[in-house]
Amino acid sequence: MAARRGPTFRRRALGKELRILRERTGITIQEAAAGLGFSDTKLSRVETGHNSLPRVEDLEGLLDRYGVEDIDQRDALLTLHRDSLSRDPYTPYRDSMPSGMPMYVGLESDAREIRAWQPMVVFGLLQSESYTRAQFMLAKPIEETTTQFVENNVSLRMERKRLITRSDSPITLRVILDESALRRVIGGPDVMKEQYEEIGRLSALDNVTVQILPQKAATYRADGNFILLTFDPPVDPVVQSDIPGSITVTDKRVDVWKYNQRFDAMRSEALGPSATPGFLQRLAREID
Repeated sequence: MAARRGPTFRRRALGKELRILRERTGITIQEAAAGLGFSDTKLSRVETGHNSLPRVEDLEGLLDRYGVEDIDQRDALLTLHRDSLSRDPYTPYRDSMPSGMPMYVGLESDAREIRAWQPMVVFGLLQSESYTRAQFMLAKPIEETTTQFVENNVSLRMERKRLITRSDSPITLRVILDESALRRVIGGPDVMKEQYEEIGRLSALDNVTVQILPQKAATYRADGNFILLTFDPPVDPVVQSDIPGSITVTDKRVDVWKYNQRFDAMRSEALGPSATPGFLQRLAREID
């Protein structure tokens, strides 16, 4: 079943088509934008899906410049443009997100499959509400955030979790957790026990696979967490990784390939999915 296609997906799809059309004509971004009322920087961000073209006249000007005369092709691109201007579902939380997060969250909601590696904490879409709140409360006095900021982020994360439990086209989720992420106590033993139960509940779903990489395994481990997102055509796969203060997202083939290699290397050395429930039960007993 096809994944849902929201405004972020449609912005990236439109941007890709515009980039292909521009490159086919053999002109630069600067030449394409000249005289059309917007900068080459904006057009570059449109081609990567970061920005939209708010006016239909802007798109029509580009299509004229690219020599697109076929009525059906123009209508299809104009429809894609119109749909890309609809409101993202997570817009109310935008002020509580770090730089780059709104783009990622929009892509996440449109993905067909998510593969993730998390060495430090429980992966976000697997977190219980208590664990998420405790995590943000620990950072609250250090980062000088407000209680409202904490509650907004808890609500956002719980909203995002519905992607894997919704009845209509749930996302396929494959997660590798380092054992240390599960042993790091956040919120106390009761919160951790609830979190282990939540991972067990979600991992029992047909569309969710959770594997654990034991601390004693002398094998390759990627230094930082990352997430690979796969979409229906024509949008290309992307990889998301964190840097201090922002979220980076790229669809460069060499980067996506590199992180695919990393994920596959760790997946082959992690415990099989059938071992996850027993491992979590053992952790729950040990934390008492």
